[in-house]
Amino acid sequence: MAVVFQAYLPDETPAGLKEPREMELRQLRGDGTGLRLPSDRTYDYDTYNDIGNPDAGIEYKRSTLGGNYTHPHPRRCRTGRSPTNTDDNMESPENEYKRIYVPRDEEFEEAKQGALDVGKLKGILRHIIPTLTIIASRDSNVLKGYADINCLYSTDMSLPKILNKVQEFLKFDPPKLISGLKSCCLPDEEFGRQAIAGTNPMSIQRLTVFPPVSKLDTSIYGPQESALKEEHIIGHLNGMSIQQALEENKLFVLDYHDIFLPYLDQINALDDRRAYGTRTIFFLTSLGTLKPISIELSFPPTNSDSPSKQVLTPPVDATTNWLWQIGKAHVSSNDACAHQLIHHWLRTHACMEPLIIAAHRQLSVMHPIYKLLNPHMRYTLKINALARQFLINAGGVIESNFTAGKYCMEMSCAAYRDWWRFDLEGLPADLLRRGMAVPDSTQVHGIRLVIEDYPYATDGLLIWSAIETLVRTYVNYYYPDASAVNFDTELQAWYNESINLGHADLRHASWWPKLSTPDDLTSILTTIIWLTSAQHAALNNGQYPYGGYVPARSPHMRRLLPEEHDPEYATFMQDPQKYFLSSFPSLLEATKYMAAIDIISAHSPDEEYIGDRKDLSTWSADTVIIEAFCRFSMEMRRIEKEIEQRNTDSNLRNRCGAGVSPYELLMPSSEPGVTCRGVPNSISI
Repeated sequence: MAVVFQAYLPDETPAGLKEPREMELRQLRGDGTGLRLPSDRTYDYDTYNDIGNPDAGIEYKRSTLGGNYTHPHPRRCRTGRSPTNTDDNMESPENEYKRIYVPRDEEFEEAKQGALDVGKLKGILRHIIPTLTIIASRDSNVLKGYADINCLYSTDMSLPKILNKVQEFLKFDPPKLISGLKSCCLPDEEFGRQAIAGTNPMSIQRLTVFPPVSKLDTSIYGPQESALKEEHIIGHLNGMSIQQALEENKLFVLDYHDIFLPYLDQINALDDRRAYGTRTIFFLTSLGTLKPISIELSFPPTNSDSPSKQVLTPPVDATTNWLWQIGKAHVSSNDACAHQLIHHWLRTHACMEPLIIAAHRQLSVMHPIYKLLNPHMRYTLKINALARQFLINAGGVIESNFTAGKYCMEMSCAAYRDWWRFDLEGLPADLLRRGMAVPDSTQVHGIRLVIEDYPYATDGLLIWSAIETLVRTYVNYYYPDASAVNFDTELQAWYNESINLGHADLRHASWWPKLSTPDDLTSILTTIIWLTSAQHAALNNGQYPYGGYVPARSPHMRRLLPEEHDPEYATFMQDPQKYFLSSFPSLLEATKYMAAIDIISAHSPDEEYIGDRKDLSTWSADTVIIEAFCRFSMEMRRIEKEIEQRNTDSNLRNRCGAGVSPYELLMPSSEPGVTCRGVPNSISI
């Protein structure tokens, strides 16, 4: 049985425990040298120098992420493997069947590893069946009709007789989204709803200037002005002028222009990748829903006569309807890529890892802040190590499926360098940054939403406020004044190392919050707990339920909009649905992608959810802390009931209505499996 120590600040440590406390921390800290063995407990930092595999061919060579201006990146936990090239200090990638090193305390428990192994096996088998079907029928690998997709969720797969008994095991469960769809096209209503109640509710912004303006260098990327004009949207504003709509907070935008434009030439040179930098304007209706009213599709400027920008507006006939559907599919593809690379990978997985490494190196297990954070660090280092092995590595799941291909991680690095700020990662600050809220001192969380029915934000603010209340009580108990914060040597070392070593490429940024007062500490800890629990849950757990139907949310596109002078335009006019479906990943690509996001959307049987702690005996003598955790647990149960009530309120049309999926991603509890709900304590998948 593990020994459980009471929580002690460094200067309050009993005399008999001071030396063991300091000795253990020294043992946990690596010095950046030496190989690592599975039995080690060493925590150290390194750059992402292990995601390439040049031994497999020049096409698998990747730049080191971190330690340079071109590709800045948060640090990872060092594995200590031998470099493949002493000139650039690149580590050799792990063999697929070899266990990648993490400190032994970070390894998965048996139930977690078992669930992942079963998921991987199902993924492999699910890919085999479509392969055999295509070979047997000698058919092409292109989606030709609605039935090609629907059969993936059916038990009638027309399998060889020998495999009939395993059909139930091999089929995909119908994604949550399918219940409301009547065709392969995503309706405008659902397209708008997913911007605030889907798996990526973090890109939508309030539009403050029309037309939108780029921030890219004009000498490289051309004029900053958008091609969007008054004539494109004025007929869709319910009689308002554009200025009136802006002033009344009626216009919103998904703007992927500046994110994608610098990479489009490289992306469009890849096989089977075609992309634009998109902007989509939405109008907030009187029902509180978002209606898409224009889409701008952009390329980098060229010397040819072809325009680099084009604008689509809601359809007026059959031809413009199909062009509109293809345009929306390109927007969804941009959105899926930004969601995965920036909001999900960068902002939760990658940016939290340095703070976790620093916590293990600088905070004793006796430290009250370590004890508070411990459930929120569970499994994250292991998950991120597996991501480097299978997901973000050269030729891995991310590069193979998402729009940016082998430029995926470069795009993530650019967002880290130009956009990420820890001080704006808390939910209220993020909403203010995007213009989705305005300051309001009458609210508990200090803000008022500009879209009242914004399910991610309304549910998220309930959890944010509960976390903040718990953390404030906890911090004030151990740190009654600023001097207690300033003179806590372990606490200060943790925070300073998180910045100066863990986020070394941004260590000189002026926006890093100071850690001088209990309020400072409360804000920092609340943000960390929010990001590792609710924020990650909102971004991760809906990936299969909302993305498992590929035509509704394709990870990449293979065709651009047909142009009238294009030789394929006649093909489009003759069979627009065939052209539309051929724009998506092939059947085999779709199956592999669905299998991957099905695995990472699932909860394991040993998951620990927010509000539940297994270490309360640590504070058996501290009734104030025990009572605070009990209140927090009760608050999670109350929040769950409130979310259930919201999902049955017919006035909230973004989460309730015929064919409308209830928003459950921030429901605190869940059963195992793909449930599209549940807030784990940590980034555990």
